[in-house]
Amino acid sequence: MINVVGVRFPGSGREYYFDPAGRIFLKDEEVIVETARGMEFGIITMTETPVPEEQIVKPLRKVLRSADAKDRARYEENKAKRDQALLLCQEKVDARGLDMKLVDVEYTFDRSKIIFYFTADGRVDFRDLVKDLASVFKTRIELRQIGVRDEAKLMGGIGNCGRGLCCKEWMPDFQPVSIKMAKTQNLSLNPTKISGMCGRLMCCLKFENDIYQELGKGMPGIGERIETPEGLAVVMDVNILVDKIKCRLIQTETNADGDEYEKLDNEILVYSKEEITRQDKRRGKGLQQAPKKQQPARQKKKEEETEQEEAAPKESKNRERSSRNRPRRRREEGKEGRENKDQQPETREAKGADEAAQADRPRRKRRRHRGGRRKPQEGQAPKSGE
Repeated sequence: MINVVGVRFPGSGREYYFDPAGRIFLKDEEVIVETARGMEFGIITMTETPVPEEQIVKPLRKVLRSADAKDRARYEENKAKRDQALLLCQEKVDARGLDMKLVDVEYTFDRSKIIFYFTADGRVDFRDLVKDLASVFKTRIELRQIGVRDEAKLMGGIGNCGRGLCCKEWMPDFQPVSIKMAKTQNLSLNPTKISGMCGRLMCCLKFENDIYQELGKGMPGIGERIETPEGLAVVMDVNILVDKIKCRLIQTETNADGDEYEKLDNEILVYSKEEITRQDKRRGKGLQQAPKKQQPARQKKKEEETEQEEAAPKESKNRERSSRNRPRRRREEGKEGRENKDQQPETREAKGADEAAQADRPRRKRRRHRGGRRKPQEGQAPKSGE
């Protein structure tokens, strides 16, 4: 265990641990502490208290001294210079044509550095801007890009509840928030109702999520079948905070064909979580409807139509494949052969003589130049223009 004091800086909701260095400090006392950025002005929020070593971020820096009237006056002077520095920086941004929005500016206590906070959709090349600001303020300049949640924390405002923003007033760090938390608490999923000033999900959804999860264990979902003292029922509404389950009993009736079906009773019953028994989820939710029977003639006609629709695309596909695979030359040769056969029948002897004559005839291969013209045969003069 290590003895530390808690210090909070103006404009920040987070508490930091510092070494008191053997001195006693009172709560709400103004002090000067040593930080990574230099000397800073802070306020004691927790007196000397032993803290486990695992909770301390090393190195543990010391509280230098209690703040006096001069330190307080210097802090107020630095605070007054912020508006002028912000206006001057905005003029430089407009002159450079940079796509960035300035949010806030901060002077360190010893004025060794000025930090400008801004937001932007993407990365911004502000190297020339830093040079311009350094030539004006004659000190170190730091430009830090922040997100929309950090912007709301720096600027502050009034939330939907009518109080100041939690991130500005007391929250030390941002906690991850998901849409599942809104569903667990049975809230409206309208983005305008569950979003804060920053446009993100409200941080307060995280505050009550743990208690909702604890109370919601064993609670059925809407539309689920449950066993009640009166019989089987279907859940219509669930209120986790007051432990109330609204449901309607299931009634079984028979139609004209003798088939049984289920329907809900008009009366709404209210039970607690201990008075009901959840059914196996494999049985499904809701009601079981009676099977619908079609007329025999109508059903037969519908089956014939479906068979014709399935057969039509198969025939068209077979025709397309046969026409694609068969070359055009073969179709023409086959057509000419059938016409000659109908006009004059050939004998075996004539057919053999024709085949022999075709075998003795020399074959010539047709060759073309790359330009598309034929080569002239040997002993033949080229045509004009070749």
